[in-house]
Amino acid sequence: MQFSVTVLGSNSALPTSERYPTAQILNVSERFFLIDCGEGTQMQLRKNKIRFSKINHIFISHLHGDHCFGLIGLISTLGLLGRKSDLTVFAHSDLEKVLKPQLTYFCADLPYRVIFNHINPHQNMVIFEDSKITVETIPLKHRIPTCGFLFREKQGDLHIVRESIDFYQIPLKAIPSIKKGADYVNDEGEVIANHLLTKPAAATRSYAFCSDTAYDERIIPIIQDVDLLYHEATFLDDNHKLALQTQHSTAREAATLALKARVKKLIIGHFSTRYYDLSAFENEARVIFDDTSLAREGDIFSIPNTTRG
Repeated sequence: MQFSVTVLGSNSALPTSERYPTAQILNVSERFFLIDCGEGTQMQLRKNKIRFSKINHIFISHLHGDHCFGLIGLISTLGLLGRKSDLTVFAHSDLEKVLKPQLTYFCADLPYRVIFNHINPHQNMVIFEDSKITVETIPLKHRIPTCGFLFREKQGDLHIVRESIDFYQIPLKAIPSIKKGADYVNDEGEVIANHLLTKPAAATRSYAFCSDTAYDERIIPIIQDVDLLYHEATFLDDNHKLALQTQHSTAREAATLALKARVKKLIIGHFSTRYYDLSAFENEARVIFDDTSLAREGDIFSIPNTTRG
């Protein structure tokens, strides 16, 4: 089952000829969640061959333009493509105030509903849940209300051992309950223990997206042990004072947080336009946290589906 992140934009406030403002797509079993929507997002969706129609939920971390200026254009395009199903946008309540006049003016005949789900960026809480995944907010420390998002798979069913099912002559109607953990009792009253019939379910996977933020260890309990962490790294450590002033992070700080949270892999991005060669970011972070990668447009980071040990 797919669980992967595609980087659509990796730069900070100013787009360049090679780097776009922040946007990512999380693919969970062919359901697509758009995380932030900077200018040029829909162009990047096309470039990466991501079907617009599969995006039903959009999560906006905060209301700085490099994280949401692409939203009205995307909403308009979805209408022109004939979308009929609802689109849900999770964001600070001010986003609805800003977008409603634009929707009224530019998208009066929109053939689908845009549903604004207001979130409180200062609280850690579950804001979305379905049969496969939960999404919760990660309060961050920035100049305006900002939050990240933690995407976590729900535990799936146990795996059936086909040879055991055949050996014990288990009827098909009993398999759903066995996959949920039930033992099987045959017609003679003999109890066949569940562990004889199943293997452990696949391990759940998790992705934490930490948008614009100063270094803040208060988020460590929320992101502890995640499989994949994206954390902004706008500056190198030689601009640490500027990072403090603008409430952003350095590559060294992002790596330090990943180490303390014991995450499995770190992606860093949101690079300041003052840097052309990004290799120094990777080098600075890897001194502290070796499994660090740069977020680059078009990169895909997949978390494999493994069985629990």
